[in-house]
Amino acid sequence: MTVSIETIRHAHERITPSIVRTPFELSETLSSIVGSRLYLKHENQQFTASFKERGALNRLLDLSAAERARGAVAMSAGNHAQALAYHGKRLGIPITIVMPRTTPNAKVEQTRAHGAEVILHGSQFDETRAFTRDLARERALTLVHPYDDPAVIAGQGTLSLEMLEIGYGIDTLLIPIGGGGLISGVAIAAKAILPSIQVIGVQSERYPSAHHLFHGLDPRDIPDHDTVADGIAVKSPGELTMEIIRAQVDDVVLVREEDIEQAIFMLAEIEKTVVEGAGAAGVAAALRYKDRFQGQQVGTILCGGNIDMMTLSSVLQRGMVRSHRLVRLRVEVPDIPGALGQVTQLIGELDSNIVEISHQRAFGASSARAAVVEMVLQLRGEEQAEQVLDALGRRGLEAQLVR
Repeated sequence: MTVSIETIRHAHERITPSIVRTPFELSETLSSIVGSRLYLKHENQQFTASFKERGALNRLLDLSAAERARGAVAMSAGNHAQALAYHGKRLGIPITIVMPRTTPNAKVEQTRAHGAEVILHGSQFDETRAFTRDLARERALTLVHPYDDPAVIAGQGTLSLEMLEIGYGIDTLLIPIGGGGLISGVAIAAKAILPSIQVIGVQSERYPSAHHLFHGLDPRDIPDHDTVADGIAVKSPGELTMEIIRAQVDDVVLVREEDIEQAIFMLAEIEKTVVEGAGAAGVAAALRYKDRFQGQQVGTILCGGNIDMMTLSSVLQRGMVRSHRLVRLRVEVPDIPGALGQVTQLIGELDSNIVEISHQRAFGASSARAAVVEMVLQLRGEEQAEQVLDALGRRGLEAQLVR
């Protein structure tokens, strides 16, 4: 099977009754920030909160009656696992998912909740992948690859039909790349519908494998990094997907970890929508490369919303710090009765809320007759932070923000 606009249209016809046709809408506020008209495809609103349902369902619908009876297997610790398990249960197809032993328990239980058999095996990717292939042979199961499969790619390509046939006149699509299944399907359909469109891939600087291959750089020996964009933390894109990327994609760009975090924060605050790191990568690129897309009609896919709650909490707090709505203030005060009370009273008079406070005599003070007070303050932004520093300075107190 080759992937074409015809196979993508066929995929769309058969998966449409069973997936959510998610909104593709202009973000007025983000558009004003980036200087282009930015349209967001909310795939985080699928039942399993990810675009992966499209490709997984399309692949399952390809199975013969005998293959359906035996079942399917996949190696995945993320959205592909949940998508396959959910639609397998709907279709009455037994699904087995192999996950590394290090997979968080929440992901294991979410996949089991959809009726899949979950096997934990291996601590390294290659070990888990080899076990999955052996298991498929032993049990005569159909192996459903998360991205390097024509039917999966065609399913992901249905997103282009929903984005481009509305008639917004999109100039550029910013598409996250992990293994490359999403951008491969999207690019094939997009170029067939609108040949003048630019399709630009987005990868994390911490996992730049497709970027390096696309630009003729050496992708080997990419070290393991922690990243908030774990959904696109792929060391090697697929062979088929990389072939399509080279033929159909105009460019691949990189975004920093802080760009992705900021995009998650802004989508939560402005759009009131929760996305995972991979799902925010396109918006991160629109923010980082705003000059490149000035005045254009830009579309991107919020491709997933399955973010760990502790990670989301940390990202939101770090966003508050970046916008100076949470600041850490260090003040040296005389070590005399009432001095600390005067500082906290002044902070209150400036409409600043003290979230945390510590008082230290032994470390950091310039004199044995002084003490250092550190506070975390909740503020309105950078301007109020300067007002607090100025007010403390006028009282003769040495104060500074701690970065």
